Amino acid sequence: MAKYYPIFLKIEQKLCVVIGGGKVAARKIKTLLEAGAKVKVISPEVTEEIKKLDEQGEVEWIKRPYQKGDLEGAFLVYAATDDPNVQKQVFAEAEEKNIFCNVVDKPVLCSFIVPSIVKRGRLQIAISTSGASPALARRLREQLEETFGPEYAEYLDLMARWREEVLSRELSEKEKRQIFEQLVLAPVPLWLKRGERHHVKSLANTFGLTFDDES
Repeated sequence: MAKYYPIFLKIEQKLCVVIGGGKVAARKIKTLLEAGAKVKVISPEVTEEIKKLDEQGEVEWIKRPYQKGDLEGAFLVYAATDDPNVQKQVFAEAEEKNIFCNVVDKPVLCSFIVPSIVKRGRLQIAISTSGASPALARRLREQLEETFGPEYAEYLDLMARWREEVLSRELSEKEKRQIFEQLVLAPVPLWLKRGERHHVKSLANTFGLTFDDES
């Protein structure tokens, strides 16, 4: 089985190509757009959702089958097509041009695989079984979604702001580190989940930090 290196990629404003126009392609397009990528879709037919994105200028739709050379200038490509010949051709061109390639449901034709993701605002947790059991990866994701609820989105926004406020102070590195450790040890996510925002306000006041306590 292939070995994988875990990594988060910055694809903002980078060209990402999606071969195919079905529901799977639409899901891939959605995640690419959320990451700020420039998306080109190549397929004779696409879903209504993809058509709308094209009309709105969110993606560029090339209304024809894939042909060699379509990956020129691309950073990453998804092949979301059932045609085995196209799958192999896309992978071959991607390998030739050192482009990240994922042929959906064909691990042997992938230079990267997509982990199962838990996302709560700035928090992203990636789960992978290296292709051994996608079903287990989904189950683990479901368990983590129960542990890390929606409150973590606000929690991370708070931590980001508090970090900037602490870093702007004339304190030693040791003093800053001690504050960060105490903030992390406090059960802020639990307070937010229970609506006990007064506890969060009290914690912020202890360290002279800002907090909007309106629910």
